[in-house]
Amino acid sequence: MYKITFSILLFVAFLVQGYSQTADSLATFTNTARHEIVELGTPKFKKAPKNIILFIADGMGTAHLFGAITANGGSLNINHMKHIGFTTTQSANNFVTDSGAGGTAIATGQKVNNGAISVNPANEPIQTILQISSKNGKATGLVATSGITHATPASFIAHQPSRNMYEEIAADFLKTDIDIFIGGGLEHFKNRKDGRDLTAELKKKGYKIYTDWQSASGDNKAPMAIFTADGHNPQFDTRGEMLTEATQKAIEVLSANKNGFFVMIEGSQIDWGGHANSTPYIVGEMLDTDRAVGAALKFAAQNRETLVIVASDHETGGMTINDGCFDSLTVTARYTTTDHSAVMVPVFAYGPGAEEFMGIFDNTDLFNKMMKLFGFTK
Repeated sequence: MYKITFSILLFVAFLVQGYSQTADSLATFTNTARHEIVELGTPKFKKAPKNIILFIADGMGTAHLFGAITANGGSLNINHMKHIGFTTTQSANNFVTDSGAGGTAIATGQKVNNGAISVNPANEPIQTILQISSKNGKATGLVATSGITHATPASFIAHQPSRNMYEEIAADFLKTDIDIFIGGGLEHFKNRKDGRDLTAELKKKGYKIYTDWQSASGDNKAPMAIFTADGHNPQFDTRGEMLTEATQKAIEVLSANKNGFFVMIEGSQIDWGGHANSTPYIVGEMLDTDRAVGAALKFAAQNRETLVIVASDHETGGMTINDGCFDSLTVTARYTTTDHSAVMVPVFAYGPGAEEFMGIFDNTDLFNKMMKLFGFTK
């Protein structure tokens, strides 16, 4: 019942934002302006990465990806990433994962039940790659186009039995030394049932708190939090280049650490477009994520010791491509579900250690591979 209700609410919310209610208008997307692909040259990478930039394109399957490739005239920045694999996504208690279990598998290397946020069945916390990186002296960050307390970013920093415990997840940020986080969700830090103002508590820990880009533009020193919305951010066509700018800001701040950094950057709303069975929403969000990936790849090519990974936690919508045109930047799709599906999802890598991400492997192996490349032990 929850899954059905959630999907219906997403679809209704999508329609309220001004899109036509006809199935045909949701099936086809025409891009108005393709974005340029970054030039990377042929850098000689170091043997092992000092930095890892992990993108999670939430809900992305191969159809979502090819829809974006079509709408951008045949190529994306992701096309630079020649080491390609597929991950299986099943959770501990369900053949079809949710984002809590999917994010946790990537963040911790362990299967958990749907809805759980980096806790085992006994509700005991499981250390995440972000937390392990911090303990090993690396700078850490999180970026999301959703609220920063949403399931996927939460999986890297919080430990709660339910993804819906947003205020408890927000409080878990105070238990870490994360250097920068950027996203929506200010309401879960300030307008809380318990009366706590977590932004004030963060300030006491030395964090600078920003609620607009202009105020944060001249600051490149950690720790800081940039809240881009009270709840979730608006969708791609009204939030501007927030994700690319946030990616660049996170890299700028984190790269000051001589020991390197780990950052997870989520294109959150690809998933929401899948729930709404909306090709414009999906492809627009995919293109937005690819522009952010381009910024990360450009840094990695210059830096030569940064590994960039683009992964997915699951596929959403059972999307398939029915028609399209590279010249007109048009793509048409159909869907089999308004929920997640169980298919394998793609993973791409670029930089030192990228060859580790080829083939078919489980989503938990993403954690294991990152741990290995960083030289960490559990």
